[in-house]
Amino acid sequence: MNSLKRKDLLDIQSLTTEEINLICKNAKFFKEVFTRSVKSVPVLRGKTVCTLFYEPSTRTRLSFDLAAKRLSADLINVTVSTSSVVKGESLIDTVHTLEAMKADYIVMRHGAALAPHFLSQNIEASVINAGDGFHAHPTQALLDAYSILEKRGTLEGLRIGIVGDIQHSRVARSDIEVFKRLGAEVILCGPPTLVPDDFKVYGVDISYNLDDILPELDVINMLRIQRERQKSAFFPSIREYHRQFALNAKRLERCKQDIIIMHPGPMNRGVEMSNDVAESPNLIMNEQVTNGVAVRMAIFYLLAGGAPLEEMSEAK
Repeated sequence: MNSLKRKDLLDIQSLTTEEINLICKNAKFFKEVFTRSVKSVPVLRGKTVCTLFYEPSTRTRLSFDLAAKRLSADLINVTVSTSSVVKGESLIDTVHTLEAMKADYIVMRHGAALAPHFLSQNIEASVINAGDGFHAHPTQALLDAYSILEKRGTLEGLRIGIVGDIQHSRVARSDIEVFKRLGAEVILCGPPTLVPDDFKVYGVDISYNLDDILPELDVINMLRIQRERQKSAFFPSIREYHRQFALNAKRLERCKQDIIIMHPGPMNRGVEMSNDVAESPNLIMNEQVTNGVAVRMAIFYLLAGGAPLEEMSEAK
């Protein structure tokens, strides 16, 4: 198997475990490509990638942009705030405009769940979900899984904690799926208002006490408090949240010495973790950013049909 047997990448659930492993295997190759002196390969030469973001993004958008450029694609960035969308243009009309421009790949972030799925059903171009509502963020989950694989070689048997605003997190939902598919055990932690019992349907454990679970974790993923998505008060104050659920130096001492600390970014220093933990060598957030480019290169490559990697190893 050397390609994804699908037109689009919309969520983790639709991928087979074999496809997840294939993406991670190819990400390793592409990380070597874009960290060498000659960083580009002609995989998407003559193809057009359009990024269509209805919500703000720094890391994800730049990562997709760089991945496309490293694969020699032509790139179109649509800034929704300055496009015809603000004049009332519908999603489907925007998409038909892009299709008329012969875009081959559309990378889409949207505030509505399943918007990329709707798009994929109405366009011939390949659609890659860069985050939809609270539903999914599959490429972030894949880069998180790859980052752990790079450090540990396997996720099998690892105990992974996801801490924070689970309720509003598309990252958490996709991470749960990919971590469990690769053999890890997942425990969610945060205030009861942000980690409802409904999440037990995913086959995870739930704790409301961070100190209790820290010694057993191999990996901890600290999520951002998404205040822009919260319509009411889910905890008394940021100070109270920090006291109960932030990772600080004292709590880090309770963890395994080689614990992997992750964060999807952007980080709110002094909220999810203290400054000293943010500077800890256990935190791999910047490595996650680097790995995000590699994973997204792998996804473009595999959606394009793949090719023997050896043919590109000498590409200039």
